Amino acid sequence: MKLKSLILLLFAFISIITKADSLDSLRNEILCTVCKYDATVGVAVMTDSGDTLTVNNDVDYPMMSVFKFHQALAVCHFLQTRGIQLDSVIQVSKDELRENTYSPLRDRFPEGNISISMSELMIYTLQQSDNNACDILFNRILSVKDTEEYIRSLGLDGFSIEMDENDMHQNLDNCYRNWTKPSGAVRLINLFLEGKAVSGKYYDFIKRTMTECTTGTARLPYPLRNTAAVIGHKTGTGDKNSQGRYIGINDIGFIDLPNGSRYLIAVFVKDSAEDYETTEKIIAEISSLVYNYINNQ
Repeated sequence: MKLKSLILLLFAFISIITKADSLDSLRNEILCTVCKYDATVGVAVMTDSGDTLTVNNDVDYPMMSVFKFHQALAVCHFLQTRGIQLDSVIQVSKDELRENTYSPLRDRFPEGNISISMSELMIYTLQQSDNNACDILFNRILSVKDTEEYIRSLGLDGFSIEMDENDMHQNLDNCYRNWTKPSGAVRLINLFLEGKAVSGKYYDFIKRTMTECTTGTARLPYPLRNTAAVIGHKTGTGDKNSQGRYIGINDIGFIDLPNGSRYLIAVFVKDSAEDYETTEKIIAEISSLVYNYINNQ
């Protein structure tokens, strides 16, 4: 009996060591990939068993529109706890649809004075990264400060949300004040998927909106396009700073595989001197490495 127990312990120990070596192998592959580019790249991956891999996780990465995922969680929690329905409508004036910022909502309704539901505003923010829709939610539903406080109430650290889209538009340096560690991003996705942020139809709405996202196809989704994997994700894209580098080009998400397994991934590219297409390619290459690793386990 003692011999059998020792054998089982030995197999368990070997399994743990093999798994760690395998994760180290994936980490080394990612490191070899990112070292080819003139950019700071941060990565976090969490498997469905809870194992987490990080690369360059000690850097603060500008989130850009990735923080609209944080906002959506905070807004939905606010609505849910107050019994406010997702189809509740507010009026939006022309003054709230600022020009000279990215806004499909303004492009569709240039004269403003529209009635729009909470869910429609969040579809604009989560799927299309609409800057005006984002700031309408900050100004009319839940402030920047209250949004950050709610996310911290979930037990999350390693991030900061201080600025709205207009603040960042007025001064590009403010983009660096909305930041996250890659590990913080995957932890937040995990909290969401575990139902610890919102639940019921509010949870279903965010998850569906993220899985129906059609932007950023050259990033995390690119190596998954001919597979049966399902991805829900949120992108973030910044302008160039005074040194001519892209402040941040990012993508975070969850991937469900046909075999029933799931993994979470966040890739942040900070201060990239590469062109836009090449910077997106960095994210796609990392996504491919992680997908091949997880899918072959």
